[in-house]
Amino acid sequence: MNGKLIECRKLVSLVGRNTKCYFKDKFVFFMSMLTPLILLLLFVTFLRNVYIDSFKTAFPEGFIIDESVIEGITGAWLMSSILSVSSVTVAFCSNLIMIMDKMEGTLSDLRVSPVKSTTISISYFLSNFFVTFIVLAVIMLIGHIYLACVGWYISVGDAFMIVVDLICGILFGTLLAGVVESFINSQGGLSAVSALVSSMYGFICGAYMPLSSFSEGLRNVLCLLPGTYGVGVLRNHYMNGYLEAFSDAGMPVEAIDSIRASFDAKVVVFGTEISLGAMYAILLGACAVLMAVYIGIVIIKNKKKR
Repeated sequence: MNGKLIECRKLVSLVGRNTKCYFKDKFVFFMSMLTPLILLLLFVTFLRNVYIDSFKTAFPEGFIIDESVIEGITGAWLMSSILSVSSVTVAFCSNLIMIMDKMEGTLSDLRVSPVKSTTISISYFLSNFFVTFIVLAVIMLIGHIYLACVGWYISVGDAFMIVVDLICGILFGTLLAGVVESFINSQGGLSAVSALVSSMYGFICGAYMPLSSFSEGLRNVLCLLPGTYGVGVLRNHYMNGYLEAFSDAGMPVEAIDSIRASFDAKVVVFGTEISLGAMYAILLGACAVLMAVYIGIVIIKNKKKR
């Protein structure tokens, strides 16, 4: 029992050390927030009217509603996009400490210290999770302040589920980053992988462009990727309150269902609608698979070090 307690304290110390090392460099923290902040700024300054017009084209003829609802749902749709993408892209960037420890030989020093290799690996995973959560919590706070200014129609229950969705997305992103970056040993490799993920992930998971805008074949293929459902659960909880406001204003159910389908709050794969519960099952199932792979990589690497 004492041995486990000591190892737990070592884990807490390593997690604290990794997290402090990351936030010690203010420039690195700023760079982690740069992409989501740029997306938010682009929306407010240039793309807001484009999104508003996209929603208005789905309205039935003669339908009128308060502008705050329209402004709010466009901002909510964007926030679901930013948070779902950033839960993966930021996780890849914030794993910098593990790569730097490899490059500088710190990891080798830790391995010869009286700390289990598994404890070291777990500490990198946990610190990456905490760092990514802190960065995205700041982004979410900024986005929610904007939504509160233009039109807040998110219920307490949906707000709570948004945090749950974010945690699930971060877990997926952190595990994916841990698996991929366990094979990277240089900062150049990290930069290349991070740039690739940042440029592609938002498109293949349907965050930047609704899946409904793709061809049916491509849409079905992209819906096989678990990251798509990380976007889907956030879309549902961000848009629920605004869709209810549409319903209260007299919008027909068919029109609301069309908006849900057009803006990915409703995901259809091979003609079958995926329920919200199934989205969670797919996303968390992917997390379980990635965790098994990550544990396997850690075990294999530890055996090679002996």
